[in-house]
Amino acid sequence: MRKQGKLTKAERLELMILYEKGYSMRSIAKALGRSPNTISYEIKKNSVCGEYKAHKAHRKAHVRKRMSKFQWKKINQCDELREYIVTKLEQGLNPDEISGRMKLEKQSFYISKTAIYDWLRTSRGDYYCRYLYSKRYRIKKRKKKTRRVMIPDRIGITERSRGAHNRSRYGHWEEDTVVSGKQGSGALAVLIERRSRYVVIRKLNTLKPSEHVSVLKDCIQPLKVLSMTFDNGIENKNHAHLRIPTFFCDPYSSWQKGSVENVNKMIRQYIPKGSDISQYSESYIQWIQNRINEKPRKILGYRSAREVAILGKIIH
Repeated sequence: MRKQGKLTKAERLELMILYEKGYSMRSIAKALGRSPNTISYEIKKNSVCGEYKAHKAHRKAHVRKRMSKFQWKKINQCDELREYIVTKLEQGLNPDEISGRMKLEKQSFYISKTAIYDWLRTSRGDYYCRYLYSKRYRIKKRKKKTRRVMIPDRIGITERSRGAHNRSRYGHWEEDTVVSGKQGSGALAVLIERRSRYVVIRKLNTLKPSEHVSVLKDCIQPLKVLSMTFDNGIENKNHAHLRIPTFFCDPYSSWQKGSVENVNKMIRQYIPKGSDISQYSESYIQWIQNRINEKPRKILGYRSAREVAILGKIIH
């Protein structure tokens, strides 16, 4: 994968959400169009007190970058360092080789290849650019690469019908996933009908988009479904295969599908956070679903979700 620029704030926010959901480094890298090494380095270098938070990471990276801009000034301030660099340039070494050799020889001074290049592009160092292989005095600017769309044919939640927004019609659903802890595998696909609060829970072996959409197809087949609302996780990229109207929350706005987020909290009573979901049986998952659907709910006038769903002909 070709080297790209530094991570943006938006990318760090996406990274944080996917990382907290338990995605692997490779999955996150694929979603952001980045190298797995970049993601690993970002989490290692910009975490604070063992936690990766996007805003803190962005600030930490900004401070480091700002300070690094002045590293080349060390060359003008240290005659010994400057003479070493000039001598090696005259011998045909490039800045990367000079920096690496400096470290290998355990010199009393050290500077990175980037700082050497920065110095060469100043009025003090441009004379020595003629010793570079390219003899280039300025940075060659590259055209920005068009960023890959994470979810194709995505339609925002604001386009959803009034019946879905105000819960006046049956058949509008929300969907989310509950994931295992870092040491576990497997996940749950969780669906909830917005008006009746009827819940469907299915077990997933992986969060691959192909498996996720296949399980959702089986879930909705016997149900009344007019639309489905998702978050922006990469497991939802094959949403068009459902052949129903699909909508997506705004980025980093999971509160816009609060019904399913509330159900996830109920599920966590029976499958605590950090658990290995692959260890739970299908029958236990079904038991949890029935337990939630048969529970009297104040918001439903103390009727159960199953009773309301039957009344609204969501299920038979």
